[in-house]
Amino acid sequence: MKVLLLKDAKEDDCGQDPYIRELGLYGLEATLIPVLSFEFLSLPSFSEKLSHPEDYGGLIFTSPRAVEAAELCLEQNNKTEVWERSLKEKWNAKSVYVVGNATASLVSKIGLDTEGETCGNAEKLAEYICSRESSALPLLFPCGNLKREILPKALKDKGIAMESITVYQTVAHPGIQGNLNSYYSQQGVPASITFFSPSGLTYSLKHIQELSGDNIDQIKRWGLTVLPRLISNSWPQFAAIGPTTARALAAQGLPVSCTAESPTPQALATGIRKALQPHGCC
Repeated sequence: MKVLLLKDAKEDDCGQDPYIRELGLYGLEATLIPVLSFEFLSLPSFSEKLSHPEDYGGLIFTSPRAVEAAELCLEQNNKTEVWERSLKEKWNAKSVYVVGNATASLVSKIGLDTEGETCGNAEKLAEYICSRESSALPLLFPCGNLKREILPKALKDKGIAMESITVYQTVAHPGIQGNLNSYYSQQGVPASITFFSPSGLTYSLKHIQELSGDNIDQIKRWGLTVLPRLISNSWPQFAAIGPTTARALAAQGLPVSCTAESPTPQALATGIRKALQPHGCC
């Protein structure tokens, strides 16, 4: 059974994308199509801030892209040596908060110790930080241009200082339409389509609607009542990596057959498998 994941490929230590591997364990043939591209911003300013850990109470990383921005700062400004010699140790004396294991893994590769990675989303991370943070210094929060305000607002409400810096912006991947057209013409309609962010949904839904034709309208009209018949009628199910993306799907009038319990390959694979079983719903 074929499933489509709207994300870019990320090989792990085994040389394979973990989502493809985990879904394969359930007999599901996954294909990855990237729908987002990223442009980095304000790297000189971010680099300067990373050079002064004494000004901050810690760091917050909520996306792999923000970590990549930090890596670029170290590479482009010849800071690798000073990072290894002193800056890394100074940041490790503070809290480094992250969302999700994927982000935590990238942060650990630049030598920082993380906490909060089991928090599956920004809401839960905000609760975690509020329960622990006591520093009077602001937390440094490198983020994207589409960041939600839940985390900043929650910290502000608790009197926890935070300094945001936009280090990347999200744009549509230039190959979305061509890659989707190619997939549908060669593979047909997938049993399930997984969205990994509201922005990914925004940039890809129009093309999926064009390829699905009247099927999308019928799914919107009948919602969850048609899910047991989706596969036999060649309609895809829709899955979300987390609650924020699930809400974005619902706002478009689309039923969500599966929301991963946590943003991990294992949780998503388990959820999709359950949803694709007869009368399954996760």
